[in-house]
Amino acid sequence: METLWNIRRAPLTLVAPALAILLIVFGVPTVQLFLESLNSPNFSLQNYRLFLGQYANVRILLQTLEISAIATAICLLIGYPTAYWIATASKRLRVILIVLVVLPYLTSDLARTYSWVVILGDSGLINSTLINLGLISSPLPLIYNRVAVYVGMVHIMLPMMILPIISVMMSIDKSLVAAAKSMGARPFTAFWRVYFPLSMPGVRSGTLLVFVICLGFYITPAALGGLGDAMLSTFIASQVATGFDMASISASSFVLLAVAIVVLSLFGLNPAGSSSAAPKVKSSRLGRYNVLRSVRSYLSEMAVAARAKRWSTELHRADAPKWWIEILGWAMLATVITYLLFPEIVVIIMSFSEGATLQFPPTGLSLQWYASFFTDPAWYGAAWNSLKIGIAVSALATVVGTLAAFGLARIAPDIRNFLTMTILTPITIPVIVVGVASYFGLINLGLIGTEVGVALAQTIGAISYVVVVVSATLANFDRRLDQAARSMGARPFTAFIRVTFPLIRPGIIGGALFAFIHSFGEVVITSFVSGYAVRTLPLKMWENIRNEIDPTVAAVASLLTILPIVWMIALYITWWRAGANARMATDGSP
Repeated sequence: METLWNIRRAPLTLVAPALAILLIVFGVPTVQLFLESLNSPNFSLQNYRLFLGQYANVRILLQTLEISAIATAICLLIGYPTAYWIATASKRLRVILIVLVVLPYLTSDLARTYSWVVILGDSGLINSTLINLGLISSPLPLIYNRVAVYVGMVHIMLPMMILPIISVMMSIDKSLVAAAKSMGARPFTAFWRVYFPLSMPGVRSGTLLVFVICLGFYITPAALGGLGDAMLSTFIASQVATGFDMASISASSFVLLAVAIVVLSLFGLNPAGSSSAAPKVKSSRLGRYNVLRSVRSYLSEMAVAARAKRWSTELHRADAPKWWIEILGWAMLATVITYLLFPEIVVIIMSFSEGATLQFPPTGLSLQWYASFFTDPAWYGAAWNSLKIGIAVSALATVVGTLAAFGLARIAPDIRNFLTMTILTPITIPVIVVGVASYFGLINLGLIGTEVGVALAQTIGAISYVVVVVSATLANFDRRLDQAARSMGARPFTAFIRVTFPLIRPGIIGGALFAFIHSFGEVVITSFVSGYAVRTLPLKMWENIRNEIDPTVAAVASLLTILPIVWMIALYITWWRAGANARMATDGSP
């Protein structure tokens, strides 16, 4: 045990297993792909010239940037006011609203995309309702177009925009806005000049995450878009499926990766924002605006008297109730929550339909599609594969990720930041690039088309989630408790088991559940490395969505929707028990 404790005290040793898996499955293959794209050992830019020399390729690249930018802008326009109203709600209501936002985020992207296929299709919910009401005589073209792509992408990415903004807004000192109002600023001015700048770190983080992840979207555009809505990820996937031109595939992947790296380099290197109170601007750059600035200063001085008079009269006057703003704000919040939850509710209800096709509302209730799932070997066999792989991924990622989180917590900040970003790379760059790199990395190991290969490919992303969750738990852990136990004669391993582990156990369990959900719902990377030998449940769903409308898919999507609810309940029980144990220890209860 002393040997294990000595290893635990070497931070880099704890991080080594996570880095080893990342390098073998993803890092080294990525370098090999880059060298291949440069025609190593001759080294030329021929493959990039060929890619950029074809108008169709450039058009798809620009279209990818356009779709990603517009989807990100829509998420920001909807997400910022939603996050604001959630952050300003009472504590109990805020927790409920955050849970309602998190639940769709934890649901499989494939299940959520399928829900929009059911709603927007020619025989879907909207068209069926309009036809039954006599408002239209033929289905509206609501699917297989650009609008449907935006609807699906925004639905998937909106929680990722809202959550970072909420986390920053909750840390803003509200007294600063009150101070601005006490000095005569109108509510909108106080918000725009004080609150909004302080919330910018969350806006930047959410915008970067959403944009970079949108660059690698594959399933949603393929399922909801038309032929003219293809993104670069679809182009790369077709290259892998139709041929083995490694140089061309590498060049396409690194063009997409280069865009992501440029964006992250320009806007993501300092997510906390500048430490200075205001940005410093060289006066020489503004020399030609001196006259306009002088006029503005003069007019501002003239308005000082008027502002002082208004301030003195409004200082002790209660603010007029802006009831209409409250109504609009809560109405928008209710609309956004409905938009996030309604598609999943629709699929769950339609999965109980007794008809031969899906209907909403169902004419009668039946479990026939669930029975079809549990009696069809193709379906339950795929589910069994996903379950086995998910458990293996969760176990491996939890052990390796927890060790890495412990090691990162004990490393110098500069090195810790670099290693953390390295470990988080699989979930911060376009997933299609991760899939391509993992595919070629597992070819080197001879693991394509094996359950071990699928598990390793999914583990690199699962480790990232475990590191994030466990690191957040360790950030609130008081190391003096461990030191106190050891000072009272406890051996290092005993102190860890009896003191440290019980306090961080909720984080470890949360990381394990995140890893399992990530594995169980993963489809893009799995589609690259599974070959035709390993069929997981998401791959079976994706095959049915593309080739046929099998109502059994609705039952499977419902099960994938219920899975995160079970996860939330399990995590809540774990945290509640940990809190109860901590209170008992504090009170000295037996």
